Amino acid sequence: MNFVFISPNYPDTYWMFCRGLKKYGAKVLAIVDTPYNSLQPELKAHCDECYVVSSFHNYDEMVRALGYFTFKYGKIDWIESNNEAWLTLDARLRDDFNVKTGFSFSQIDEFQSKAAMKKYYESVGIPTARYLLVDSLESALDFAHKVGYPLVLKPDHGVGASFTYKLQSDEDLRHYYNQTMQYHMILEEYIDGTVFTLDGLCDGNSNIRFLSSMEYIGSCMDSVNNQLSMASYTTLEISDEYRQLAQKTIKAFKLKNRFFHCEFFRLNKDIEGLGPKGFVLGLEVNFRPPGGICPDLMNYACDIDVYDLWAQLLLTQNCPDIINKPYSAGFAGRRDSIHYKYSIEKLQNEFKDDIIYVKHLPKAFAAAMGDELIVARWKTKENRDAFYQKALMIEN
Repeated sequence: MNFVFISPNYPDTYWMFCRGLKKYGAKVLAIVDTPYNSLQPELKAHCDECYVVSSFHNYDEMVRALGYFTFKYGKIDWIESNNEAWLTLDARLRDDFNVKTGFSFSQIDEFQSKAAMKKYYESVGIPTARYLLVDSLESALDFAHKVGYPLVLKPDHGVGASFTYKLQSDEDLRHYYNQTMQYHMILEEYIDGTVFTLDGLCDGNSNIRFLSSMEYIGSCMDSVNNQLSMASYTTLEISDEYRQLAQKTIKAFKLKNRFFHCEFFRLNKDIEGLGPKGFVLGLEVNFRPPGGICPDLMNYACDIDVYDLWAQLLLTQNCPDIINKPYSAGFAGRRDSIHYKYSIEKLQNEFKDDIIYVKHLPKAFAAAMGDELIVARWKTKENRDAFYQKALMIEN
């Protein structure tokens, strides 16, 4: 089986996907955008061949790479990156090389639209926030006056919190409309709710084979826009309600042989027209692993290897059912611009049995997650709460 993996050199843990593919019998053909000699030895060791391009954005180069692999090894069976940035590229290449083991370009183009996602949620009875695809300032103002402020303005296609704004007034709407009018934006009612995720792996029959859930302290939008602290952790348990919710969502989108990262709101109060406190709404679905270090948090929480699990599932359709989650694993992202009450040294001393590592992040990740990352795991909710209380406490 010929498996083309795009960008296993970034993030730097993605070489482990190639390790899993090699373990379960695939011929691993990597496409990278950095010089061969700069690649991690582990990546080189688990690839049959690496093809270097100057940029993944140069589609002609990507076609030549696939053409070369096809000429040398025969028909390509899989093309994947597991990276939000390259999902559309993966799909274009699948179409051009007649690879049927993943999304086509038309499918991924629709699935990456936040507006288009809503009909899939709603097809299985999961409600979503009211929205408008912005085509003029006048229609946006009409929507705002009908729904009421606050509202959220964000790209219809996009990931993370870039170009995402919370609007409180007509003045805000006019200001950010003018700043973003060259983009395809969606305007949504602001939901006073707690965001949680349901993340995992599904097989070729859209059955979930591994499921994890994350909750947040703070929000990604506030972290990016206001440079605040950010934290997230996996839960110790997943309720039957959450399992059913995840399975309904995967069936709605007809996901097969993929990681998924699904986001939901749980209402913090009764909201007329939406539901009572505790009611769940669909937010969005991402068709890849949760970002940053989240795959590693899954590993820490369950004492597993999700990189290996993914490869085993895709290539054999068999993998162990991971039910037990002996730990809750998470991170605290702290900002260099904030003066915290407790130093890293004090935290490491007090929570030495919980903290796994501390790392200063590069700018690409620091924007959303914080400059300094503390990764830890806990056996109880009480230990976790005590850690976060001190890790995020600001000096008065």
